[in-house]
Amino acid sequence: MKCSVFIATSADGYIASSDGGVDWLESSVKTDVDLGEQSDMGFNSYIASVDCMIMGRGCMEKLASFNLTPDQWPYGDIRIIALSSSIKTVPDNLKGRLELYSGDISRLVLTLEEEGFRHAYIDGGDTITHFLNEKLINEMTITQAPILLGSGKPLFGFIDHQIKLKNAQIKAFANDFVQVKYEVEYL
Repeated sequence: MKCSVFIATSADGYIASSDGGVDWLESSVKTDVDLGEQSDMGFNSYIASVDCMIMGRGCMEKLASFNLTPDQWPYGDIRIIALSSSIKTVPDNLKGRLELYSGDISRLVLTLEEEGFRHAYIDGGDTITHFLNEKLINEMTITQAPILLGSGKPLFGFIDHQIKLKNAQIKAFANDFVQVKYEVEYL
């Protein structure tokens, strides 16, 4: 099964501020620029290409804090699994939208593949790092916002082996965001 990443960072590589906030994503957007068909920076076509999503507990908690209405829900009806060994119940406002999993992620990927899933969206810094350490990520799309946070939660944690990123495809958007898509090769 293909496992890929589609995530935004600050220009200095953080996915959240020191307090866990992501409001800097909105504040770094140029409001006087019309991106037209690129207004989602490729997210909608990406989400249409996946049939399941695996996110970390922190990502799930952040998602729960948004209290999204059904009209605001960005993931359609794809199956969403949140990884957590500490939380045993789904937050009330996410019930019916995702399920919890605690266990070996390689086994989870194999089980999903056996169930017929073909493309998993992997989200959350710790989760992405775990998947990279298990050599499960095939592709990464990283969109850099034009802001330096100086500190915060970095995209990557400790990676226990070298990883080559290849076949870079780069897009620059009129709002000064830059997106790089890589294929992942494990050395």
